[in-house]
Amino acid sequence: MNTIPKLTDVYKTHPLDIPTNKNLDSFEQLPDTYDWIQPDSFPSSLTDPNVSLSDSVPLIDLSDLPNAPHLIGNALKTWGVFQVINHGVPISLLNSMESFTNALFDLPSPHKLKAARTPDGVAGYGLPRISTFFPKRMWSEGFTIVGSPLEHFQKLWPDEYSKYCDLTEEYSREMGSLCGRLIWLALGELGITQEDVNWAGSNGDFKTSTNAVIQLNSYPICPDPDRAMGLGAHTDSSLLTILYQNNSRGLQVLREGNRWVMVEPVNGALVVQVGDLLHILTNGLYLSSVHQAVVNQTQKRISIAYFFGPSEGVEISPINKLVTPTRPLLYPTITWTEYLRKKAKLFNNTLSSIRLCAPPSGVLDINDHSEVKVG
Repeated sequence: MNTIPKLTDVYKTHPLDIPTNKNLDSFEQLPDTYDWIQPDSFPSSLTDPNVSLSDSVPLIDLSDLPNAPHLIGNALKTWGVFQVINHGVPISLLNSMESFTNALFDLPSPHKLKAARTPDGVAGYGLPRISTFFPKRMWSEGFTIVGSPLEHFQKLWPDEYSKYCDLTEEYSREMGSLCGRLIWLALGELGITQEDVNWAGSNGDFKTSTNAVIQLNSYPICPDPDRAMGLGAHTDSSLLTILYQNNSRGLQVLREGNRWVMVEPVNGALVVQVGDLLHILTNGLYLSSVHQAVVNQTQKRISIAYFFGPSEGVEISPINKLVTPTRPLLYPTITWTEYLRKKAKLFNNTLSSIRLCAPPSGVLDINDHSEVKVG
């Protein structure tokens, strides 16, 4: 009997180096290995003319009924991203996660390396997984939580690990519940019901058919931010990503015409982004969000990303109702594991590589990343 390949198997063939044994904020000058020369089509500078200061990512109040579902659907069709307030996740929990994340990254580098992920591993302290696709290193560090972080937290906090384990478990529950709610609001705007998504579970709560990853990110103060990059341009492979960012700006999303728009921090808000698999599930109607993170010279920035995706065996394909004579089938059936395996090789070209036909005439498609330059 064939066994279902696990997501973790993908990363064993896509290894990464471990970070430097030195905190980034200890550098007085930008090392050459971090000296990022952005191509013209993907500017990094906050003052670059291709960075839009007039556009604003939609801000949606989830308690604004009956308007919120329509606003969500419109934002995902035109942006692939929005910010949400009154989302139901306790602000105290967000504050606790921010304090915990700061405490983790404030540890001395040799101590953090006790919880470093192995070169072929998934969880633990390390570099951004997309690092291998860029010629220079990114001015950031990360910590990935998949399943229980017990083993790693025991190494970092021998006497306090249990409270941090409890905190991340509570955060995962809250975010998973919010993701399920947002996905149904978004799909409902397309006329999709639970009967159309048979892998969502009998209650439509996704609890038995999903995987989740928590990614903690730190972007230290940078001595030369116009020549550095916190996180290079990419899309997420998830169904949905929810990002909490503190009050320091840095997240940018791509708009048509190669214009970057800053996602201005809003107190208590969460950033919701379409991942590649939701783009596939909706037959291209919801745009997979292309985003990057820039750095600054005055303030450390942290972010906490929650990636919500299907379990290993779930097959994702465009929902039948969304395939019509005027909008033909755009993508084949694929599992998250299969998609990640392709993305580990093709990166931003993955969606275009599996697409079955061109999108309908006149339909905006910023998800063909064949022109995204990564060097």
